[in-house]
Amino acid sequence: MEALLEPVFVFKLNPSFTSKNPCTVHFPNLPKIPSKPLVVATCCAGTPSPSPLLPQDSDQNPLQLSPDRTRDRRKVVRIAWEKLVRWSRSWRSKAKTEVLERTKKVVVLGGGSFGTAMAAHVANRKAQMEVSMLVRDPAVCRSINENHFNYKYFPEHKLPENVTATSDAKTALLGADYCLHAVPVQFSTSFLEGIAEHVDPGLPFISLSKGLELNTLRMMSQIIPQALKNPRQPFIALSGPSFALELMNKLPTAMVVASKDKKLAHAVQQLLSCSHLRISTSRDVTGVEIAGALKNVLAIAAGIVEGMNLGNNSMAALVAQGCSEIRWLATKMGGKPATITGLSGTGDIMLTCFVNLSRNKRVGVRLGSGEELEDILSSMNQVAEGVSTAGAVIALAQKYNVKMPVLTAVARIMDSELTPKKAVLELMSLPQVEEV
Repeated sequence: MEALLEPVFVFKLNPSFTSKNPCTVHFPNLPKIPSKPLVVATCCAGTPSPSPLLPQDSDQNPLQLSPDRTRDRRKVVRIAWEKLVRWSRSWRSKAKTEVLERTKKVVVLGGGSFGTAMAAHVANRKAQMEVSMLVRDPAVCRSINENHFNYKYFPEHKLPENVTATSDAKTALLGADYCLHAVPVQFSTSFLEGIAEHVDPGLPFISLSKGLELNTLRMMSQIIPQALKNPRQPFIALSGPSFALELMNKLPTAMVVASKDKKLAHAVQQLLSCSHLRISTSRDVTGVEIAGALKNVLAIAAGIVEGMNLGNNSMAALVAQGCSEIRWLATKMGGKPATITGLSGTGDIMLTCFVNLSRNKRVGVRLGSGEELEDILSSMNQVAEGVSTAGAVIALAQKYNVKMPVLTAVARIMDSELTPKKAVLELMSLPQVEEV
């Protein structure tokens, strides 16, 4: 037995030795192996010996926790959720409702898809509230008043009984507590100048329009008070990922209202928020408006990528680059980076760039497929704000000395000075620099 405890090495020193007569060499000075039961491993031909360093196959799932650990994990999750629910209930119990209670009339300027959806939403908040839509199309006006449908945009969605329509600005604005502005940006100045005499100086304007005025580079927060000749006209920007159709169907939606007047923002939050519409507040009007304007231009670029069948990798790269460009410009203009990563920024960008309900993306898809811009626009019954905003965006970028390659390429395509294919080649050839 003692011999088994002494290390032994066997060498075949030359061909004269055989397996029956090997040369045995002893190394008595090496440390002895501890006296433990000898484990003998046998290997059969064709059957590999299991390695003691590798985990052996087992029927047990390595990701499966023991019953005790599973119970502990579930307890932690349950406690976290219960705390969240208690906090939410406490917050709701303190929520104020006096704004909705005292609001008797809301006017909606414009009879497009989003204006109609918001009119229906506000009307559903309180049956006794009067919601008056100021529309220019007599046929839409009759359709709303006689049949409670906007036949042009929502022929299958009946509007609440307390929604009415008129083409008379004085009638629509008389006695209004809040105004929802849903007129496209490029037509807003002339429209507002035409109704300015009927607008109360203290009437809060909630802007639903997203974009930049092409010649002046103004945002709606600048257009509205200047067109109404009242620099103190209360202003709120409403933005975020919200398709009108889904709002009409009362699907869960989250948006943000931005105003420099904190109390006014909270008042509008009370007016609009309900079980299927969450409203956050912000004081970063510039960030919210710039993100809302530029995401339309980026959506055209995303559509071009899809129309050219460039794949998911290029789509993700393009949208990521576009988000950075929007952040660069917004922060140079005084916006907050956190706004660009919020609902009015990343949220709205994802919806507009990845979902085909977006008008701007559809324009891009058709451009990428080879159609001419003039033919695309003439076939649409809604305004794609990104088309007209693209040029204004680049002028702003030059003003603030910001490089915006993706959005600049879109503007060049809109001006018919660059083809989508050439734009892709140029963008892919740009210097490869450090990510910022």
